Amino acid sequence: MTGFPPLDTEPMEARSVGALPTGEGWQFEPKWDGFRCLAFKSAGQVELRAKSGKSLSRYFPEMLSALARAPADDFVLDGELAIPVGDSLSFAALQDRIHPADTRIRRLAAETPALLVLFDCLYAEGSATIGLALSARREALQRQAAVLGRAHHVRLTPFTRDPAQAQLWLDTTHGALDGVVAKRLDAAYAPGRREMLKVKRLRTADCVVGGFRYAAGTQQVGSLLLGLYDEAGRLDHVGFTSAIANAERAALTSKLDALRGGAGFDGDAPGGPSRWSTERSSAWEPLHAELVVEVSYDHVSAGRFRHGTGLLRWRLDKAPRQCTREQIREEARPGLLVEALLR
Repeated sequence: MTGFPPLDTEPMEARSVGALPTGEGWQFEPKWDGFRCLAFKSAGQVELRAKSGKSLSRYFPEMLSALARAPADDFVLDGELAIPVGDSLSFAALQDRIHPADTRIRRLAAETPALLVLFDCLYAEGSATIGLALSARREALQRQAAVLGRAHHVRLTPFTRDPAQAQLWLDTTHGALDGVVAKRLDAAYAPGRREMLKVKRLRTADCVVGGFRYAAGTQQVGSLLLGLYDEAGRLDHVGFTSAIANAERAALTSKLDALRGGAGFDGDAPGGPSRWSTERSSAWEPLHAELVVEVSYDHVSAGRFRHGTGLLRWRLDKAPRQCTREQIREEARPGLLVEALLR
């Protein structure tokens, strides 16, 4: 098995660009909203590694079992772990897996089994493919996916080499995807390097500033906590923005301090630290609901902004009660790509 990639191999990454590339020589693929994963199998033993290098194996026992019993061995495949819930993919269900209790993980694995959506191949059929062009790696991946089969929790991501089709994916997914990735057909796999391009469909929303957090170790604002009103008139926490210019922090902190002590979020409130990190403080300061800010965002998952948002401008002309969940309601539609993946 000369050339079998080691477990600490880093996945190839992408850099953000504003638009899809045009011209010949590109392959476009959906950017699924899941956990990036390199799946290793050698001598019947399976290991799942996250982009960070940490093991994901204990959190997805159903995937370990499926790949272990699959009629294929000695491979390294690149993909995205995703969990179907209903007719869509649930990032919240993925986050629920990152839990210290094995009993809970195994229960969730049985109730909501994960899929591994494959999009690249580093080793298969007794040979390293990492140095081959993408076009050759895709052929090897298709053969490997056919051997693994859908019965083993594996799906093969679609692709197109037509920029117009890729743009249509961006324009019509309604948040079902995290974006579109562009790869050079003649390029080798480049571990740890940002050799791919990714484009996200940015949208905007007007949100109430229902609270804020201080920056670590300071008494100046670090992030604004964003809210939208639900149908019952409750203010739900839906995300944050930390895109605050250093020159504006002192004045903004004074402005926010004058509004402290309000109800803050009387619907869904900000939670505690992330399970991925225990360093982030859960403390936050509630505010009277008077400030409105327009933010840019790329994706919504479980009714919240999936990532941090960009701060575009303050909306002095907008009443807080006008900031409702209707602005992001379209995100619930799964899109044809997801429907095809789940069939």
